[in-house]
Amino acid sequence: MDPVRNPYAPGAGQRPPELAGRGRELDAFDVVLERVARGRPERSLVLTGLRGVGKTVLLNTLRSAAIGRLWGTGKIEARPDQSLRRPVSAALHMAIRELTPHHRDPERVDEVLAVLKAFALRANDSSAKLRDRWTPGIDVPPARGRADSGDIEIDLVELFTDAASLATDVGTGIALFIDEMQDLGPTDVSALCAACHELSQLGAPLIVVGAGLPHLPAVLSAAKSYSERLFRYQRIDRLDRIAADLALCAPAAREDVEYEPKALDLLYDKSGGYPYFVQAYGKATWDHAPTSPVTAEDVRVAAPEAEAELAVGFFGSRFERATPAEREYMRAMASLSGDSGNDMDAAVPTADIAAALSRRPASLSPARDALIKKGLIYSGERGTVAFTVPHFGRYLRTQP
Repeated sequence: MDPVRNPYAPGAGQRPPELAGRGRELDAFDVVLERVARGRPERSLVLTGLRGVGKTVLLNTLRSAAIGRLWGTGKIEARPDQSLRRPVSAALHMAIRELTPHHRDPERVDEVLAVLKAFALRANDSSAKLRDRWTPGIDVPPARGRADSGDIEIDLVELFTDAASLATDVGTGIALFIDEMQDLGPTDVSALCAACHELSQLGAPLIVVGAGLPHLPAVLSAAKSYSERLFRYQRIDRLDRIAADLALCAPAAREDVEYEPKALDLLYDKSGGYPYFVQAYGKATWDHAPTSPVTAEDVRVAAPEAEAELAVGFFGSRFERATPAEREYMRAMASLSGDSGNDMDAAVPTADIAAALSRRPASLSPARDALIKKGLIYSGERGTVAFTVPHFGRYLRTQP
């Protein structure tokens, strides 16, 4: 079939042609937007799941829904080596700019921008040279005595409160979207929880929508004990069979292409229902199929190409980031998962990994901690670890 007409889109954060299986999350977020806009109490939202399940795509879709309701929005991607202050400043600046056309009092907007600038300027290191200092693109003098204490927890509460009041003036809200939220530093996580707690008590129309790996709830809980009640957690999992078929068939139908039932059976078996894999196998199958309807044989012929691409871009690139000691640790994890007959994403006891490598558990802690920081594994329960990437164990068991 014509590869130019291929509708599938495997890519990091790239929206698929059919966002299947996420209707419940989208409907729930619409309720949140409406409740907050009406002054009803509502919690901020946290999406968790493995790599490749579509968290970033869903985060972007939720942001589009907020924009459609005339909310001010901003998005950041957390990084382990970056403080929260600068990216939050840029994101909230964008959100305020989106609200400005609907606000009748320019001086009121400038007051909030002055507070935002004061908050942002605290990101500069006093020891840094003048040419290295960051200057936010805000054309008002910074405020004094508001969001400029240098304590991120105090400053963030004050900034969020003032920004939310601006949204109240125009009868909407502000939504701050944070991807890879588990990579925030402990101080920043604590400050973010404190700010959300204050906003929820005030009923202020500003919410945080975060997305991260499965251990994100544990990261938040370690920062503030009340975070378990502060956020509404939604686990984003792989697609069920009906949703996976829809993700394949709906875009194909728009191109007058159909799938035979056995082809869909095989595609679901290969992809496991993980959205990224559904797109990868769908794209390869389309390019190899000579004509409609797509058959199971077309899938079998195309599968090696999809797997080769995943091996390089999805699995291999992550494996290459690991040190030799970290790779040894992951290989042991993969071997234990395969030997036990468990699902390749099942958690593995760290004691079993140490036994398999004939090492003391304490001696493996540096490798385990480094892998967690790199986002390759996570610890959902004490004493166990699991891969953040679906099918990663199966991939490692095929490598020499």
